[in-house]
Amino acid sequence: MDMNAYLSMFIDESNDHLQALNENLLRLEGEPEELSIVQDIFRSAHTLKGMSATMGFEDLAALTHEMENVLDLVRNSKLKMDSFIFDTLFKGLDALEAMVQDIVGGGTGKADVTSIVASLQVILKSDYSAGKALETPTVAASSSGTASSSASGAMLLDEFQSSILLQSVESGHNVFHIQISIRENCLLKAVRAYMVFDLLERNGEVIKSDPSVQDIEQEKFDFTFTVFTICRLGQEDLQTQLLNISEIEAAVVTLLDAESLAVLSQSNAAAAVEVEVPEQSPALPAQTAPKADTPREVAPSKAAAPAVQAAPANVSRTIRVDIERLDTLMNLFSELLIDRVRLEQLSSEIKRNDLTETVEHMTRVSSDLQSIVLKLRMVPVDSVFNRFPRMIRDLAKSLDKKIDLVITGADTELDRTVIDEIGDPLVHLLRNSVDHGIETQEERIAAGKPETGTIHLRAFHSGNHVFIEVEEDGRGIHHERVLKTAIKNGVVTEEQAKLLSPDEINMLIFAAGFSTADKISDISGRGVGLDVVRSKITSLGGNVTIDSAFGRGTKFSVQLPLTLSIISAMLIKLGSEKYAIPLTSIVETGIIRKEQILHVHGNQMIEFRNVIIPLVSLSKVLDSPDFNENEEQETEIVVVRKGEKWAAVMVDEFIGQSEIVLKTLGKYLTNVEAVSGATILGDGYVALIIDPNALIK
Repeated sequence: MDMNAYLSMFIDESNDHLQALNENLLRLEGEPEELSIVQDIFRSAHTLKGMSATMGFEDLAALTHEMENVLDLVRNSKLKMDSFIFDTLFKGLDALEAMVQDIVGGGTGKADVTSIVASLQVILKSDYSAGKALETPTVAASSSGTASSSASGAMLLDEFQSSILLQSVESGHNVFHIQISIRENCLLKAVRAYMVFDLLERNGEVIKSDPSVQDIEQEKFDFTFTVFTICRLGQEDLQTQLLNISEIEAAVVTLLDAESLAVLSQSNAAAAVEVEVPEQSPALPAQTAPKADTPREVAPSKAAAPAVQAAPANVSRTIRVDIERLDTLMNLFSELLIDRVRLEQLSSEIKRNDLTETVEHMTRVSSDLQSIVLKLRMVPVDSVFNRFPRMIRDLAKSLDKKIDLVITGADTELDRTVIDEIGDPLVHLLRNSVDHGIETQEERIAAGKPETGTIHLRAFHSGNHVFIEVEEDGRGIHHERVLKTAIKNGVVTEEQAKLLSPDEINMLIFAAGFSTADKISDISGRGVGLDVVRSKITSLGGNVTIDSAFGRGTKFSVQLPLTLSIISAMLIKLGSEKYAIPLTSIVETGIIRKEQILHVHGNQMIEFRNVIIPLVSLSKVLDSPDFNENEEQETEIVVVRKGEKWAAVMVDEFIGQSEIVLKTLGKYLTNVEAVSGATILGDGYVALIIDPNALIK
């Protein structure tokens, strides 16, 4: 079978599991006694191992298997986590991520992980565990010869399950123990298992399965599983039908009687288990080897049977879609929107009822379609944020600093194209905060600060933009040192440096090749980083600002467009020219008289809702050729906002609200002040899109 067809699915699933492993290991580091987290980690590692082996990436599967051995000891309370084990597991995760990235690049997923495997084996074989690390107790065969020799001895029944099966036998019904083996080259083993359960449910009732039905549905099992069932079919007929299911390699069906059920009862077997198996946590039943003779506790029968019947409703209803297809869909819808606006304009001119009704219906349908298309592209920023706790943990450890990362607003959504590009700039900002911003523990204590530094990573909506802030309570920006370095590197001259404001000095650290690091390290010092941040954010239609107080900390604020596609906007006129202002940035519209304008220190202001806000002349900002609001006695205004700041923008005339398609200005019109793009109107004319954030200082 051609495995390449499943490669993209494998890569996506592997990245999801690796992210889950990273997050849960960080959680476990904070709560090392919480064994439920270990169970989650073990399941992710086990699934990743199975996927890798199925796809033929043996190195990846082998390393995961070694990590799984360590986790198995931890979850069975035979090994306690410590810093060495955590560091080794994190190194293993880094190696797994590197292997997956190699596969993404067309490689074979091979890597030299000898040192990591050696560390894992040291953990397994040394005094970390309270006995032989790789050995687990088994039930003595002498305690129940029938149970150990019978095919039915793969798992034990509780009193409730034994009672149901015993009553069924006494009533003349067939009770079977079934062991199913699925072919190892089967790619959809959970589907084959479901077909087995479906057959059994149609002809009787499943009382117990091992592993549990839920684990089987989620492919958390090897290629074999065991079932106790009450069935209307005969033994041979049932075995034949099971073997007729595609990719079922073997089906061992054993008819049970009252005597064999009595042997399998947990109450009868408890003494034998009690003698050999050490006391375990109730949440972690004793595991024994080999697997075929392992008594395991599984959920009661009444919980298991309905789970199989409900399986179709619980199956995930999501699919993975290539981002290029979404881009194509968005481009096609953009063209449709332009034509819709044109049709609306023609309908208003022709004034035919049937045409108007048809256009109105098309508008409603396309509006719903537009909402769906936009939501398809919106992704929470936590898909970017969730990799940073691990990064901060590693950086803090390498620099011998104590740092807390506080993330808020991770559910804030951004366009997928923005999400894909914003990761690297945020990495640079966070690394800069850890290295340059947060002081060492000794420096913080000397400055009267807590020894643990705090970095806040925030995301929030504001108008038609998303703001991402990286703020730390470190040493802040030393202006004299920055100026000295900037002059030395030729970024500014000494004369220019004397004229710079504090905010302009802060922005010097974004200059190419700029670095105030005393020495070059793996983290910083090469002058590469913040200049890349600004250029990347600018290319996305956003900008970045700095607010810093020496000795108290620094805040980087990154402003990004909410979406790069379609927005609602207010169309306005300035003389003969048309412009669009994003509706999400507009607080209110109104009209002011000339005598209401206040002059404060040479700036025009107006009173708005008992607050004095600046008044901006859009005609002056855009150098309008045929409109001057000074000649008007009354002027329309649009009140816009940027975070907590407001401003009133004077315009000539309101045209109305419209859905517009954002188009970039291209390479020839970059960095045009107060303009973020353009749109094509229904009449075919181009209108520039105003960036309200650029109008508010």
